[in-house]
Amino acid sequence: MKVLLVNPDVPETFWGLKNALKFISKKSILPPLGLLTVAGMLPKNWEVKLLDMTTKRLCDRDIRWADYVFVTAMLIQRRSADQVIGRCKKLGTKVVVGGPLFTSIPEQYVHADHLVLKEAELTLPQFIRDLQAGCARKVYNTHEKADLCETPIPLWSLIDTKKYALMCIQYSRGCPFDCDFCDVTTLFGHKIRTKTTDQVLQELESIYSLGWRGDVFFVDDNFIGNKGRLKKELLPAMVGWMKDREHPFTFNTQASINLADDEELMKLMVQAGFDCVFIGIETPNEESLSECNKVQNKGRDLVGCITKIQEAGMQVQGGFILGFDSDDAGVFDNLIGFIQKSGIVMAMVGLLNAPRGTKLYQRLFSEQRLTTLASGDNTDCSINFIPKMGLENLIQGYQKVIHTLYSQKHYCERIKTFLKNYEASSSMKARLRLREIRVLLKSMWHIGVLSKDRRYYWRLIFWSLRRRQYLRMSVIFSIQGYHFRKIFKALQQRAENLVRDSQAQLTGLTARTRQSPVLVSEKDTNVQPSQSPT
Repeated sequence: MKVLLVNPDVPETFWGLKNALKFISKKSILPPLGLLTVAGMLPKNWEVKLLDMTTKRLCDRDIRWADYVFVTAMLIQRRSADQVIGRCKKLGTKVVVGGPLFTSIPEQYVHADHLVLKEAELTLPQFIRDLQAGCARKVYNTHEKADLCETPIPLWSLIDTKKYALMCIQYSRGCPFDCDFCDVTTLFGHKIRTKTTDQVLQELESIYSLGWRGDVFFVDDNFIGNKGRLKKELLPAMVGWMKDREHPFTFNTQASINLADDEELMKLMVQAGFDCVFIGIETPNEESLSECNKVQNKGRDLVGCITKIQEAGMQVQGGFILGFDSDDAGVFDNLIGFIQKSGIVMAMVGLLNAPRGTKLYQRLFSEQRLTTLASGDNTDCSINFIPKMGLENLIQGYQKVIHTLYSQKHYCERIKTFLKNYEASSSMKARLRLREIRVLLKSMWHIGVLSKDRRYYWRLIFWSLRRRQYLRMSVIFSIQGYHFRKIFKALQQRAENLVRDSQAQLTGLTARTRQSPVLVSEKDTNVQPSQSPT
């Protein structure tokens, strides 16, 4: 059997950092960990290739080579995934689809030959057995959750690691919290399931053996979901592993704000090599936090919590949301002030969306306020329901927030605020290496010469030279800021189109809600476990 694994392309996004990757001569941020893991589950006698469209163009000859093309995708990759499937059908190559996109809206992919849904550890083996026996079904689904102890090591030999800025690894799935806009628990549940410590160390060793030295991202949606196991087992083992190999990696991950409550956990994470964590702050508005059931963030000094994590030695990247029903006209200035005060340099601010299967989706469906499927892009100015404050007011306020936050002046101010709070690790304090000096020179030209707001860049560089341990981070942040300004500049026309079409969204909303297949309630979908859609 010849199998081609395809990771569809991703449009330019906040986290894609495509404009920043040019400075470091990389093609993509992360390799497709899901497909690499699936590759490890396939029979050893199959011939397997992987094509990541974020690093290489998919050609017809690649499709013709394969007996089957396996496609996985997130919602944001939908357009590219649809094109890949269409090309495969046109060329007569069978297509197998799976992953978050196809699991969330399976009824829209009845034209695929096989749908292998939910977690591959459970549904893929049965599909492979049936395929080999000549009796493969249309749909493979399950209500069970996978035991991660059975997850294989990703097949890293299928990719060129030099094309990526980060490597990645997964320790756990699930989240103990129940935010109404988040589909993590819809996919993975509330119970935290983890790999064993030995598994994680073996995966780290496999990345180390590739010759990789640099950043590794733990893709867990909430890395600290099981604090006890982390502190007793995994982190102490990682501390020893890193020390024995002279600290080859730095780690970053995602966590909840209650990380700030546990000084022992923060200390262990820093000792193990973690220097960055993404946290869903969402909003400083208590009413909006209550509305979305973000209970872990309520009643806190959020800026104080962020400062504690920064002082412990981890940069805090933050996610923020506008468009809650509780948001009023003052929410935009309040959010700008909060982010500037917190020193969160990388602040991902997006409009609220309701992913399929979430409690928010069900509520808005019942209120007949849904308009379309969520785009999957947190920062593309899209929204898939009618907001209470009015679409035009929301989009205009959103534009004000992002253009203020990512202006050179405000962005450089946040960098300084962060660095004053941050206790840098020894790796961050290291001198610039030769390749990093080349990156510095590129930043001087593109940001320090060609940018119209270059004076703020030079003020930051000269400020950092007086605190030389922070020069490296200032350069990194400046390059990331260059990317963000490029991304948000493109939002202007998109926002104008959305406002222009807002009246059209309202017209006939009730009829669309009743008739459109994308707005059916999840419980009404015809794709049930082990059944074909009708």
